Amino acid sequence: MPYVILSVIAAYLIGSIPTAYIFGRMLKGVDIREYGSGNVGATNVARVIGKGPGIVVFIIDFLKGFSAVALIPLAFNRIAPDAIEAASNYIFILAGAAAIAGHIWTVFLKFKGGKGVSTTLGVMAALSPAIFLGCILVWVVVFSVWRYVSLASISVAVSLPILAVFMNESLSFIMFCAALCLVSVYAHRSNIKRLIQGTESRIVKGGKS
Repeated sequence: MPYVILSVIAAYLIGSIPTAYIFGRMLKGVDIREYGSGNVGATNVARVIGKGPGIVVFIIDFLKGFSAVALIPLAFNRIAPDAIEAASNYIFILAGAAAIAGHIWTVFLKFKGGKGVSTTLGVMAALSPAIFLGCILVWVVVFSVWRYVSLASISVAVSLPILAVFMNESLSFIMFCAALCLVSVYAHRSNIKRLIQGTESRIVKGGKS
């Protein structure tokens, strides 16, 4: 059990790395939280600094989620294979949840981080490639039609438990996806309000906004 706890803590700390904040400081000398939407995520980096840095931030945040599930439990498995194997039914889900929580509530920025979309996709890519591909399809279709990054991201969140049911996943995994859906929708509550009011930005643009 101690190794399971250590795996979860390690996943949380990896998820907590504030990539967008670091890039803002390194590339522009700015606090990304004070520009654009104020969100510590790839979309806001794309708006404030540029699409190139935004894509890099997305990839790194994606890899945070993927590595938390694909690498951390395996690393601890080399140290204590029996302990990790005994928890195999839920250790990967716990690690994924911890990484997403770290991104949204990062310990490095007083527990105020991003919205977890890219990290969630990374977790799904490791846990269920089929659901991950389904999420990508949903995002592309919604964004292509309506041109809202936030709406596409919210649609992905809502599709998670639906896809999990469709893929005949276990009840625990469906519940995990449902929880991620609720957390993501809550994290996007300001975007939802702007979408309803018609004031949400459609296309990502470089430069301050």
